[in-house]
Amino acid sequence: MVQTSTILTISAATAATGILAYAIYFDYQRRVDPNFRRNLRREERRQARAEKEEAVAQTKQKRKDIQKAVEQAAEEGFPTGVNEKEQFFMDHVQKGELLAADPSRTMDAALAFYKALKVYPTPGDLISIYDKTVDKRVLDVLAEMIAYDKNLDLGTSINLSDLPSAGLD
Repeated sequence: MVQTSTILTISAATAATGILAYAIYFDYQRRVDPNFRRNLRREERRQARAEKEEAVAQTKQKRKDIQKAVEQAAEEGFPTGVNEKEQFFMDHVQKGELLAADPSRTMDAALAFYKALKVYPTPGDLISIYDKTVDKRVLDVLAEMIAYDKNLDLGTSINLSDLPSAGLD
């Protein structure tokens, strides 16, 4: 009776030989056949184009999500009283800090920071603080939210060109 280890050794050797033979065949075709090389280049360009289109689609979807989040926050409204604003601010800054720790919750963290920014008396100063303390990925989304919100009065103490590039066209 043939041992199991012998069967496994023969199977592994056969698989390795098959892979090596395919690699040699592929290399030979790549070197000799101009049509094969042309098809490889076409596939590479096709794949690069598809990846680029996917990236553009993701960027557009991200911008739509940001616009929707800003509009939804505006519809919910913001507190008007001093004590309510202070409590709202503290709650949302704390929520933003907790959410920023999780990379999958970047949008939620940016939205929390945005809501806190909306009730802060001097938003320009708060943006400077955010710039020093908040993670860049969250700050980029926050910058897009700020750029989308035309009603946000930043005052004169901040220059939008100082913010990291949000990638808006």
